[in-house]
Amino acid sequence: MIRVLLAEDQGMVRGALATLLSLEDDIEVIGEAADGDEALAVAARTRPDVALLDIEMPGRNGIDTAAALRKALPDCRVIILTTFGRPGYLRSAMEAGASAFLVKDSPARELAAAIRRVLAGERVIDPALAAAALSAGPNPLSPREREALAAAADGSTIGDVARKLHLSEGTVRNYLSAAIHKTGARNRIEAVRTAQRQGWL
Repeated sequence: MIRVLLAEDQGMVRGALATLLSLEDDIEVIGEAADGDEALAVAARTRPDVALLDIEMPGRNGIDTAAALRKALPDCRVIILTTFGRPGYLRSAMEAGASAFLVKDSPARELAAAIRRVLAGERVIDPALAAAALSAGPNPLSPREREALAAAADGSTIGDVARKLHLSEGTVRNYLSAAIHKTGARNRIEAVRTAQRQGWL
């Protein structure tokens, strides 16, 4: 049996995925979690063969959880499941050690097939998303620019962002200006939207 851990913050979706996977003769869901930290705790206890991780979870997201899981349990294969097929997310997931990246609107049979394929050592990526990621290119934002843009996403002033990040206002202005330029935006609100749409934040 392929032992699977399922991490998804929406209980109904998690239950539906567990039910679908239990219909497969060779797959057993041996643990469930509602967030990244719980997924790591359950994984340490159950030692799954494959972990299915939602990308958007409270606290530690799926990509950060994937990286931590690959360090803690190197033999565990990671599949990222997402509603958001953003090119930047795909790149980040692969860099974090994920073996597969699938959007949730894929047919259920593809998920079971992907579990078997990653266990056999293959990589499985949604083809449309792979093409989009290649055309989008790498994330142009530096870690500090991403941090400043994320801190400004809620409409915070330059002063607020500077206090949050323990930086001078001039430094924050420089990071935001660079982020606006690199995203091809007219202002920071537009830069935030572009970065979120691409999965760069």
